[in-house]
This record gives sequence, C-alpha cells and structure tokens, in this order.
Amino acid sequence: MVNAKKRKLILLITLLSVFPPLSTDMYLPAIPLLKDMWQEPLATINLTLVAFFIGYCVSLLIYGPLSDRFGRRPLLLIGIGIYIIASLLCGFADDVSSLIVLRALQGAGAAAGSALALAITKDLFEGDERQKILATVAVIMPLAPMLAPVIGGWIMTYFSWVWIFVAQAMLGSIAWIGVFRMQESLKTVSNSKIRQVGMIYLQLFRNKKYIRLVLLFSFSALVHYSFIGSAADIYITRFGLSEQMFGYFFALNALSIMSGAFTCGRLKKYFDTKTMLTFSFSGILISSLIMLTEVFPGVWGLAAPMMIASFCFGLSRPSSNHLILEQVNTHVGSASSLMVFFNFMIGAFSMWMIAFNWSDKIITIGTVGVISAGAILVIWLTINHTFFGKEALLD
Repeated sequence: MVNAKKRKLILLITLLSVFPPLSTDMYLPAIPLLKDMWQEPLATINLTLVAFFIGYCVSLLIYGPLSDRFGRRPLLLIGIGIYIIASLLCGFADDVSSLIVLRALQGAGAAAGSALALAITKDLFEGDERQKILATVAVIMPLAPMLAPVIGGWIMTYFSWVWIFVAQAMLGSIAWIGVFRMQESLKTVSNSKIRQVGMIYLQLFRNKKYIRLVLLFSFSALVHYSFIGSAADIYITRFGLSEQMFGYFFALNALSIMSGAFTCGRLKKYFDTKTMLTFSFSGILISSLIMLTEVFPGVWGLAAPMMIASFCFGLSRPSSNHLILEQVNTHVGSASSLMVFFNFMIGAFSMWMIAFNWSDKIITIGTVGVISAGAILVIWLTINHTFFGKEALLD
C-alpha cells in the first residue's frame, strides 16, 4: 500500500473513530442552555448523553458480527447514513424527551464508525505496524474532543444550538463519501450465520484473557467520562465561564490525551507495554489524589489534575487496544465491538452517576478516580505476567 493511500486510510479511520467525541463534546456547551430553556434538571438533560451511548453500545454488538459476515464497507454506509439523518432530526427537537430518543438513534448510527475502524486496522495491518497505526490514530483523534467544544462554543455564540447538529451531519457526510470510495478491507468473510451471533459473543466471553483486559481497561476510563458528564456544569454554571472559555478549558484535556498518545509512540522503543500501562494507571491515581487534596485554587482545581489524568489516559490507549486485539484471531469485528461496548457502557454509567446533585462534583470525580485507578493498578500488577513471556505462551 503506497504511503499516500495509507495516509488517506489513516485519516478515514480516524474520522470514523471520532464520531463519539464529535457527537458529545461539540454538544456539551449547549447543556446549560437547554437545562434553563426546557426547565429540566441536569440529571434529565444528561440523559441525552447517556441515551447516545446506550444506542451506540447496543448497536456495536450488531455491526461487529454483521461486518464479519457481509464486509465492513456496506455496514459503514448504512450506519453513517443513519447518523446523518438522526443528526439533522436532533436539530428539530423541541423538548428533552424527543432529543433523548433522537440522540439514541444518532448513537446507533455512530456505532458503525468506531467499532469497524478498529476492525479495519486488524484487516490491513499486523504486529508492530498495526500498533504504530493505532498510535498515529490516537495522536490525531484528540483533535476532535479538543476542537469540538470550541466549535460548539462558537456556534452557541454566533448561531444557536441547532447548528451544532447540522455541523455533525456535515462531518458525517464527509465520512460517508470517504467510505463510499474505500475498497472493502475484509478479505475473508465469516461463514457464521446471523443466528450464530450470540454464540460468537459467548465464545469471546470464554476467552478469559480478552474479557479480563476489556473490563480492566474500560474501568480505567471512569474518571474521563465522569469529567465529560460534569465539565459543562462545573465550568459554566459553577465557575461562570462562557461557552467559548469552557471550550478552551475542555480542549486542554483533549490536548493532554493527544500528548499522551504521542508520547506512547515515542516511548515504545524504550519501555515495554507492561511498563507503559503500569505508569498510566499510576498517573491516573496520582492525579485523582491531587484533585482530592485541592492543591490548585478555583477552576484549576479541576483543570490541572484532569490534564494529568488525560495525559495518562492517552498514554494507555494505543498499548491497551493493541494488547486486547492480540488476544483474538477470529471474529475481530465482534471482538472490537464488544471491547468498545464495555468501554462506553461504563462511560454512560459514569456520566449518569455524576449528574446527580453531589455537594462537590470535583471531589466526586477525584473519589471515583482514587477508587477505580487504585483498584485497577493493583489488579494489573497482579495479572500482567499472564500476558507476557513464557506463561503467556503456555496459556
């Protein structure tokens, strides 16, 4: 594959992967406005975030096995088409109930992109090359959550919240055209019948190494999603920042994730995967402790420790995704779907939980981080030897 073609494919894979942050982070600046406009509590408005991820996660389990049976390209065209239509309909919602339903439909369409993007990397690349591709994608991907809230803030300032969903539909259209022009990446289709989908997932659940890693790495994102679910309320409502300033502060976290992923690519020649992940989980734990101790005043009490946590989260993503995919040899689309399913369902729970009327949401995020990161670090140090060296080969 020539370099120019590979670069285009990497950009397309990245665009397919960023539907979730584009669909959530661009919308975040509108949450306080919708809360006041519709006179609904934050917990109810946050259901528009939760509904997106529920529709997204459930659909992941469908796209994966269907793509193994019929190919990646047709499923992507259908899913992105649903996303475009749902995005436009979201702009016409006149109450929170309608928006919740339409956001679930939007999530169902967005699921095709991120689930099958990982499967495409498995189809076309192997070993170290795939890990380098994943690291490259991980470096570019944070541009979406970095720019999305800034763009959302600009739209809120100069237009209205409706145009946020119009912008999402336009980005979906660009992805649809890219997929339409893409060649099918799956070389050998699965012979499994559609009724055997349940058996495929049961087989994956029996893969103890795979499921253990999926659960472990999914729970490592609890702090990240707790922050997403509460950032607009904390920055705009509690600290009185404008939608534009909120976008800039939120972008610091996305920049930190990008820096972490970039650093992962550079440190791979010096440190192995086990060490990189140990450092990542330790960093999330330390940043959560800093948040609890309230070392930094005012808005920086959230922004500074979250930058550290986001850096460590970005540092872990390329290595963790690669290690998970190394545990499967067949039904890769289904494995990718199930991996992202657990990640975002746990994230949806975290965003739902943080929307309750906590006395101090910054302290709540820090507490979530200490408990989750501390437990994950202990578990990882206990089980990591089973994925490397002689014991891994014996299993």
